[in-house]
Amino acid sequence: MMPFTELVLASHNAGKLKELQAMLGEHVRVRSIGEFSSVEPEETGLSFVENAILKARHAARVSGLPALADDSGLAVDFLGGAPGIYSARYADGQGDAANNAKLLQVLKDVPDAERGAQFVCALALLRHADDPLPILCEGLWHGRILHAAQGEQGFGYDPLFWVPERGCSSAELTSTDKNQISHRARAMALLKQRLGI
Repeated sequence: MMPFTELVLASHNAGKLKELQAMLGEHVRVRSIGEFSSVEPEETGLSFVENAILKARHAARVSGLPALADDSGLAVDFLGGAPGIYSARYADGQGDAANNAKLLQVLKDVPDAERGAQFVCALALLRHADDPLPILCEGLWHGRILHAAQGEQGFGYDPLFWVPERGCSSAELTSTDKNQISHRARAMALLKQRLGI
């Protein structure tokens, strides 16, 4: 049984808000941190988990609600796990299209066999800002990087991420399909199990 009826998501990303609300369904109302503050905490952690905790603490503090933070990104094998925690800022904060263009440029001569990658998601749930025992859940979604964008759905690196088990890019999946198999879906399934919902 969910111990609360609403929580704040430590993200201004409308795509993440929509995905997480769909995954949690009617169990809890997910509110955006944007309702409480426009300030983004500095992501000084060196891992997805550290940054998720930093963001969740900030969100819980400014909202007074339990907070859920998702720190996620793309880890490309050929690049030693880059762009990793810097995925959203890979092209110096110029947005998704610039990030995708930079990744394609960096990998332009890399053959398919060496283009393995995974989307990574770390979720941190804090019951309150000073919660000493955050609930942490991680999810990985394995695939590879395409040579050109495919599909119009999703956000971020979705058009470049080939999903072998579906034979298409992440951006060609329906939101329903993506919400069942993505890195965020896998982390959320673990969280729901931990919460007993």
